[in-house]
Amino acid sequence: MQPEVQRACCVVACCLRSACSAAWAMGRRARGRRCQQPTQPEGEEDGSDGGRKRGQAGWEGGYPEIIKENKLFEHYYQELKIVPEGEWDQFMGSLREPLPATLRITGYKRYPEELAWHTNLSRKILRKSPLLAKFHQFLVSETESGNISRQEAVSMIPPLLLNVEPHHKILDMCAAPGSKTTQLIEMLHADMSVPFPEGFVIANDVDNKRCYLLVHQAKRLSSPCIMVVNHDASSIPRLTVDVDGRKEILFYDRILCDVPCSGDGTMRKNIDVWKKWTTLNSLQLHGLQLRIATRGAEQLAEGGRMVYSTCSLNPVEDEAVIAALLEKSEGALELADVSAELPGLKWMPGVSQWKVMTRDGQWFADWHEVPQGRHTQIRPTMFPPKDLEKLQAMHLERCLRILPHHQNTGGFFVAVLIKKAPMPWNKRQPKVQSKSAEAREPRASSPATSTEGNPSDPSELGNQMITGTGDSEGAHTTENTESNEKKDGVCGPPPSKKMKLFGFKEDPFVFIPEDDPLFPPIEKFYALDPSFPRMNLLTRTTEGKKRQLYMVSKELRNVLLNNSEKMKVINTGIKVWRRNNSGEEFDCAFRLAQEGIYTLYPFIKSRIITVSMEDVKTLLTQENPFFRKLSSEAYNQVKDLTKGSVVLKYEPDSANPDTLQCPIVLCGWRGKTSIRTFVPKNERLHYLRMMGVEVLGEKKNEGVILTNESAASPEQPEDEEDAKQTAEDSCIPDSATACDPGAAEPSR
Repeated sequence: MQPEVQRACCVVACCLRSACSAAWAMGRRARGRRCQQPTQPEGEEDGSDGGRKRGQAGWEGGYPEIIKENKLFEHYYQELKIVPEGEWDQFMGSLREPLPATLRITGYKRYPEELAWHTNLSRKILRKSPLLAKFHQFLVSETESGNISRQEAVSMIPPLLLNVEPHHKILDMCAAPGSKTTQLIEMLHADMSVPFPEGFVIANDVDNKRCYLLVHQAKRLSSPCIMVVNHDASSIPRLTVDVDGRKEILFYDRILCDVPCSGDGTMRKNIDVWKKWTTLNSLQLHGLQLRIATRGAEQLAEGGRMVYSTCSLNPVEDEAVIAALLEKSEGALELADVSAELPGLKWMPGVSQWKVMTRDGQWFADWHEVPQGRHTQIRPTMFPPKDLEKLQAMHLERCLRILPHHQNTGGFFVAVLIKKAPMPWNKRQPKVQSKSAEAREPRASSPATSTEGNPSDPSELGNQMITGTGDSEGAHTTENTESNEKKDGVCGPPPSKKMKLFGFKEDPFVFIPEDDPLFPPIEKFYALDPSFPRMNLLTRTTEGKKRQLYMVSKELRNVLLNNSEKMKVINTGIKVWRRNNSGEEFDCAFRLAQEGIYTLYPFIKSRIITVSMEDVKTLLTQENPFFRKLSSEAYNQVKDLTKGSVVLKYEPDSANPDTLQCPIVLCGWRGKTSIRTFVPKNERLHYLRMMGVEVLGEKKNEGVILTNESAASPEQPEDEEDAKQTAEDSCIPDSATACDPGAAEPSR
């Protein structure tokens, strides 16, 4: 993670404060123009727009206005009465307004505290308005460097209600595109002084292509504690880990169950929902949502917390799923009262009575009213429980339904579940691990009760048939878990006969053996601390030279080594070293990678150059500045070093409050007479902004960032080796992962 980010939040917030002030004014003017604009005569077209109807003038228009009406939608929700009396017009009026752009600053505190920002502008205005071009450029750049996330306001709520702590093992069941996943990663790294938190996030998605979008999102945060996997969430495999030489089932302390839904809460940004909305979508998704939630509950540790959420307002996808899950849990699950956990949040309590409507408008208040011919479409679990005492005990009013007009947001539903005991068809399982817990309770295993599903429950039986694992909660074996495969440190993709694989074929994960001759030169060159976890280093190739070295946390290493036949891993870990061109000519064949420098830095004891703020400006705005351009203090450190990779460290001076008051760690290269940094373009822009440097543009050919203080042309490499190194890393300013043959993202 980037430890300077939290302390620099005030700097980014200051930029946002001034930009958002202009944005709010801009939003008012834009709405005024829309109201005053004359109606375009029917049939008139703009020839320059390819025959499309002429929209609003200038940067705001270009496309015909979509009619935001759906009579069936209005009829359905008016009948269900989920909107308070007298607020229907406000509700519909809000749905017809564009969704305001929101964002949050990467940080490890609770929101808002000026870490989450709500503008008065739509995303379209931010993209198209010339007056906001700099602000939009700022947002894009800071998002790519991982310092902010452009995320819908209601989407930020589920991770906050999980109450994540750094030691928690977390499963994100339907994670793509990954905005909530990044929140979970941030929470794991709440203590920035700890490079390897005890917890981790396993982020899953069923769509192979969307998994790569998820990888891109996670990589922005540079955490060794994230793993991206590709599975159907309703049958996601049960994993095992090694505990004191025996295999034990992995149970998660926190689970985010943000399920696929009809999405009628997203009408403000997904305009197509207006014309495509029908109750059939909810009826078709209900079963899948219940299966995913059930699978999550099975894998939740006793005492753990699971958040179920949708961007739908429909009780069939919301309260009906929660009620069915609570009923089948027989007291193992309980709805938590979170009314006081997010003060200031406006929400409506969950409903306890609702009806089901078909796509043609036919209503049913009870399962027994449903004709036989409809039984495949409408299921008993879609209705409220008939036992009023049981229904009252569920406390469905503890669910949170967020309506768009209450806070100018999208529509959303959230329910927080606590696991009080194992699911009735499962055996004993471990309780959620507390920070003070030193050992787990021993768990018994009985073959007689080892089935996962309850035969009397058709949905569970179906789930058992899908997974085909036949495992049980709390089961463990005492056999030695060090198989030949693990001794070799190879965690390849699962065999195709045991699991159907789709999408891109992933390279295997290969951990570096203790006796690998590759590591000692690295250890010596950088004077690594003896506490450095060398066993956590891995590559993604079994043949040829290792070009990239990655690192994962100890807990994820355990997961990888024990589950290679069960799961399809798309990506994990962060890049920490990269092989040099002609690396054998140097004392060390591997140079540092900026992506993983904040994880590595605590262990590096050599080749560290302390630089001033002026040095940082020089290094970030010039390609290969000569040593003489550095301060005398930095020059004296550089001149005595051998050629090769270096760490450039800026320490804030508390006695000089006008200077940047947060540390910066950069990867650099000490050449013959010059020095350069290997930092992605957007990260360079971030550091320069924090130092108050006005960025004018970028010279694309050389990758030079121009400022009011820098020359337009860079220093030239002074020898052939520096030229090679520059050519090798010519892609670095554009992307942290480009030109990286070990990266998971496929070329497109």
